[in-house]
Amino acid sequence: MSISVVGGGKWGEALHLAFLQKGESYIGSRNKKDIVNFRDFKELLKSEYIVLALSAQHIREFLKEHFEFKNQKILVASKGIEANSGKFLNEVLEEFLPKENLAYISGPSFAAEVKKKLPTALVINSKNQELAKKFSSFFPSFIKTYQSTDVVGAEITGAYKNVIAIAGGICDGLELGNNARASLISRGLVEMDRFGEFFGAKKDTFLGLSGAGDLFLTASSKLSRNYRVGEGLAKGKSLDQILDELGEVAEGVFTSQAIRKISSEKNIYTPIANEVNKILNGKDPKDSLRDLLD
Repeated sequence: MSISVVGGGKWGEALHLAFLQKGESYIGSRNKKDIVNFRDFKELLKSEYIVLALSAQHIREFLKEHFEFKNQKILVASKGIEANSGKFLNEVLEEFLPKENLAYISGPSFAAEVKKKLPTALVINSKNQELAKKFSSFFPSFIKTYQSTDVVGAEITGAYKNVIAIAGGICDGLELGNNARASLISRGLVEMDRFGEFFGAKKDTFLGLSGAGDLFLTASSKLSRNYRVGEGLAKGKSLDQILDELGEVAEGVFTSQAIRKISSEKNIYTPIANEVNKILNGKDPKDSLRDLLD
């Protein structure tokens, strides 16, 4: 079995190394990296089975510049909402491929732990369940996969949890305690579910691995880039300084902008996401805390 991973960041590399446990895997990124089986984009896109592990904000640009549809099947490992358009990634991808050729990863999965071959559970979401099963077959034994047809739910949970993770980092950075963090994450789950309900997502998705599982993980751990963004903001660092220290994309920064825009247009109540976006734009976290409590 052969699969190609587009995107050489930590998550892309972790998936690539996992796939190598089971069969052939190749990987590529914009810049050359010292990774086994590294290839250029042109060669990767000849594969029948492709994993997209790019920043959500760069997917459209990549597809426009490099992609030519030849019946490839794509598993999207990116999580986010396109900030400029407010489109979910499935909407962006479906401009270039039929939905039957698309699947999406969701669930709690830190790249560092996947690299260590620690037990992980993921959901492969697709309208084409045969394709979901096919992509599941590429994963090694330490990664258990489930299948779901709730693509919209997976897209929303994967994107939204990054915003709540920033809030979680802010909460801990302000040393508000365990009670406050538990309350924040719980209300964050309610807010995610409310947002998803508007777009027809299934409630079970928010209570499972894709929703609660991924949210609890990313909103309470320093291994989460988005959590570290929030923690840095609470300690008075500028966003530019934080992102420079991270050296990687924190999708929640862009997603908070998209959610605030969408919720305003659709009249969806999203207080936590709105306050996170305001903090990212300069509001004092302590003022946001007061406003949330009020």
